[in-house]
Amino acid sequence: MKTPKVTVLVKYLSTLKKIKKKYVTSELLSKYVGVYPEVINETFSYFDPMVNMDYQYNLMDLVDQCESYLNQLKSKASEKNAPKVLVTKKKLEKYESIADFIYQKMTIGGIVDRNIVLSDVELRALKRLISDEQALRKQTKKKQK
Repeated sequence: MKTPKVTVLVKYLSTLKKIKKKYVTSELLSKYVGVYPEVINETFSYFDPMVNMDYQYNLMDLVDQCESYLNQLKSKASEKNAPKVLVTKKKLEKYESIADFIYQKMTIGGIVDRNIVLSDVELRALKRLISDEQALRKQTKKKQK
């Protein structure tokens, strides 16, 4: 079964909470939201499959289940989003050039180690060093012309 989209579910829940009735069917909700009752039933059928068969089903019974589902999604999203380590000028000051970066990170006693795997942060630092070097070369070419 297809999971409901978060934005659509939030829209339906906010409308359900604004309606001052105890018994709200999909037809009544469709008048407030502007979506066909079948589409609303399809969204809420994730929580209770009876919604598709019974058009007189009270959608207010599903509010708690929908809110708990949204809370679970928010907690999962917050766990996945770890703070991103930024590459700053201060961190790049350790390296004089691209060659210095390669010497410090990818060599052992002056010999290049082919088995070295750079982390994402190190790759971003190398990318920044390369882009800075390219910008510097463009400036020198413009001055020479």
